[in-house]
Amino acid sequence: MRLRRRPSIDTQELQENWQPLLYARVVAIAVVVAYVIAFVLENRHAVHLHFVFATARVSLVWLIVLSLGLGFVVGILLSQLERRRRRRRAA
Repeated sequence: MRLRRRPSIDTQELQENWQPLLYARVVAIAVVVAYVIAFVLENRHAVHLHFVFATARVSLVWLIVLSLGLGFVVGILLSQLERRRRRRRAA
C-alpha cells in the first residue's frame, strides 16, 4: 500500500494569494456589525415622543435612525439647492 504525500505548500503561491486589504475589510465590517448590534441592544428602550398634538411611544433606536435618515435627506436637498444657486449665478 502506497501512501500519497501531501503536496507541499509553495510559499511564493501563499504570498501571492495573501490579500491583506480583503482581510482588513472583513475585520472592519465585523467590527461595524458588532457595534450596530451593541448600539441596538443599548437603545432598545421605549421613550415618549411628544408631538404638538399627540404623544407616541417609540423605541429609542427607531427614533435615532429616523432622525439620522431625516438629517441625511435634508442635507442632500440643501446641497442640491446650493448647487442650483451657484449655477444660476455663473450663468
